[in-house]
Amino acid sequence: MIRDITIGQYYPADSVLHRLDPRVKLTGTLVYIVSLFLVKNLWGYLIAALALAAVIRASKVPFGYIVKGLKAVVILLLFTVCFNLFLTSGTPVFEWKFIRITKEGLYLAFSMAVRLTLLILGSSLMTFTTTPNELTDGMESLLSPLKKLHVPVHEVAMMMSIALRFIPILLEETDKIMKAQQARGADFESGGIIKRAKAMIPILIPLFISAFRRAGDLAMAMEARCYRGGAGRTKMKPLHYHGRDAGAWITMAMFVAVIVVSRRF
Repeated sequence: MIRDITIGQYYPADSVLHRLDPRVKLTGTLVYIVSLFLVKNLWGYLIAALALAAVIRASKVPFGYIVKGLKAVVILLLFTVCFNLFLTSGTPVFEWKFIRITKEGLYLAFSMAVRLTLLILGSSLMTFTTTPNELTDGMESLLSPLKKLHVPVHEVAMMMSIALRFIPILLEETDKIMKAQQARGADFESGGIIKRAKAMIPILIPLFISAFRRAGDLAMAMEARCYRGGAGRTKMKPLHYHGRDAGAWITMAMFVAVIVVSRRF
């Protein structure tokens, strides 16, 4: 189960999407997420799904590898679908005792499931095609206007990048701890939800200790290298826009226009 979580991991490949400027990918991801909330009908979701499929194909990241990350949020999807399916008022299509399913609930449950699935796949694709260093530089560049408001932009971007980078590290550490506990006879599969939750306590304690130890080691390494934040720092690879980035901006604008037009159907 732990190995199925791929969120935050970078997948190296030689594709147009990997070579795009990180600012374009960050903006494109934000635009895609916002566009999903603008969709009001089946045509809009179909357009969003086709656009995401085209981007995934251009990224050269295996589709199975991307979908594997959905296993970690299946419970969230099920809860969302069930709440919308059974708790939405409207025209009833099925009734049995206290169970009541409405036409509006069916549509809302379907739309929320599709929306969350596309949102997770689209946002995770950004981390698959962008290294942590590129994410830091891209976020710092996009948030640079906030420096006039005395916002520590570099520090914020660095913290977000470190958080993303630590996700696969902590997942690997969790997998090692679970295997060590299973070798000592621990059982994480049998029993009800409460029993499984109690069985996770021997994993969480060493995981927290390991996370704090890694954070301390990282802080000491940054201090040993005289890290002092973003003031006066230069970049080994400065960000520059290229022709492919302009093409991505145009494609992004066309996608938004098509989504807006689809709302009229």
